Amino acid sequence: MAAATPEGAAGVVVFDYATWAVRYPVLAQAVTQDQAQACFDQATLYLANTPAGPVRDLARRAVLLGLLVAHIATLELPQGQGGQAGLVGRVASATQGSVTVSTAYATLDERAAWFAQTSYGAAFWAATRGLRQARYVPDMRRRRPPWG
Repeated sequence: MAAATPEGAAGVVVFDYATWAVRYPVLAQAVTQDQAQACFDQATLYLANTPAGPVRDLARRAVLLGLLVAHIATLELPQGQGGQAGLVGRVASATQGSVTVSTAYATLDERAAWFAQTSYGAAFWAATRGLRQARYVPDMRRRRPPWG
């Protein structure tokens, strides 16, 4: 998917197309290295790729960013190449004669709906559940009571 390399800054995942292509061979047939790199750059808008980001483990962050690259690539590909063909949301109903397709987008909250458009996005959403929960960080400094 991606790996930390000597060329990259410490604690940052650098996209590795060859590894990503092995993980997602069907997408790799339709997505060039430059297109995948552009999707990776876009993926870092959704998941911080910095040492101070919410996912500190580089291997885990590489997997998550790889899922995002696959999700974004699937959304942007034409239908003939495995993309979603402009459909947004899950297919709610379909007809065959004279072809009718309707999708439902509003069943999920706004953030989850975008990810639920592909299996890759849904997997990312499920894997990052813990990142969307509040964390309590106690103040470890001793405080003197105001009365003395």
